[in-house]
Amino acid sequence: MKKISVCMATYNGEKYIKEQLESILCQLGENDEVIISDDGSKDSTLDIVRSFQDPRIRIYMNTGEHGFTKNFENALKHSTGDYIFISDQDDVWMKDKVRVMCEALKSWPLVVHDATVTDGDLNVRFESFFQEYGIRQGFLRTLLKTRYTGACMAMRREFLKRALPFPRNQKLCPYDYWFAYLGEYHHEVKLLHIPLILYRRHENTALHAGEYSTRSFNEKVGTRLYCLKELRKRK
Repeated sequence: MKKISVCMATYNGEKYIKEQLESILCQLGENDEVIISDDGSKDSTLDIVRSFQDPRIRIYMNTGEHGFTKNFENALKHSTGDYIFISDQDDVWMKDKVRVMCEALKSWPLVVHDATVTDGDLNVRFESFFQEYGIRQGFLRTLLKTRYTGACMAMRREFLKRALPFPRNQKLCPYDYWFAYLGEYHHEVKLLHIPLILYRRHENTALHAGEYSTRSFNEKVGTRLYCLKELRKRK
C-alpha cells in the first residue's frame, strides 16, 4: 500500500485549521502522515494542531526565507510518502478525496481536481472552480493563463523529486505555478472534473487563485520568462 504525505503550510490559521485537519485525518491510514510547516504563526495555530495528539502529524518550523512558497517547500522536503498531497490550512476536504486521487495517481504523476468555491462560512459561491475559470489542459494555455491551484494537487514521489528544489525567486515562480508548468511541459497532468474540496476564499486568503491578478503586464511577462528559463534547466 502506498504511503500518503499531506503537506500543509500554516501561518496564523487558527480560525479554520481544526476543521481542515479533521476532514483530512479521517481519510488517512495509520502509516500516513501530515507534514505541517509553520511560517511563524503568532496565534494559536500550533496549539490547535498539537491538541490533536495524533502521531501522524509532524510539525516543522520554516526557518529559511518566509512566504507561502518557501513554507510549502519546507513541508515537502520533510515528506516521506509515495503520494504527496498539497493542503491549504483553511479548506475542507470532501470524504472521497484521498481515495479518488490515489486511484488517479496510479496512472498519472500529477493530478489536479476541481473544487467547490465557498466563502469563509462555507456558503457556496460557485460549484465548479474549473467551470468558472475555464480550466483546460495544455502547456501554452497554462503558461499564458495559470489557473491551477496547489490546494487541488497531488503527485507521485518521482514528480516531486524533479520539482525540488523550487526556483529560487518565489515571487516570480509561486509553487503551484511551478508544479503546473512542470507537469504540463512533460504532459504528465491529469485533470479530474470532480470537486473534492470546499475551497474557502476569504479576506485572509494568501492567494485568490483564478479570481484576479494585481500584477502588471511586465510582471506577468517576467514571471513566465523566468519560469521558462527554470524549466529548461530541469530537462
